[in-house]
This record gives sequence, C-alpha cells and structure tokens, in this order.
Amino acid sequence: MPTEIRTARLTVLIDPRKKAVFERLCAADDTTPSQVVRQLIRDYIEQKSGHSWQSEYNLAEKTATAAKKPRTR
Repeated sequence: MPTEIRTARLTVLIDPRKKAVFERLCAADDTTPSQVVRQLIRDYIEQKSGHSWQSEYNLAEKTATAAKKPRTR
C-alpha cells in the first residue's frame, strides 16, 4: 500500500458541540479525529468510484507526474 502524502489541509466548520462529541468518541476508540476523517474520505471515494481508493490515488499520482514532465519535440 502506498504511503499517503499528507500535505493538503481540509478545513471544515462544524457545530462546537458536535466537535466535542466527535473528539470524545475518537478518544474512546483510541484514534484521532484526523484518522477518522481520512477513513471516512477513503470510504466515500470507494463508494462513489466503485473501486479501491488506492487506484484513485495511483491515478492521481500518475496524472500529476505526467503533468510535470516537460514535453519533448
């Protein structure tokens, strides 16, 4: 499994009470809110795309790499 590159930030505004409950539940499961959100995003990608999030990840990596390559004549 490729290592995720965690350089993008996602800012979400939520009700402070929901945030407190979410953080408490995460702590009870010995996980972080970030870990749970990343898993939710992976699950959403798989549900909507119909295949593994890794294949979407690999496709995005290939596309980004190809876009960086200089064109030759």
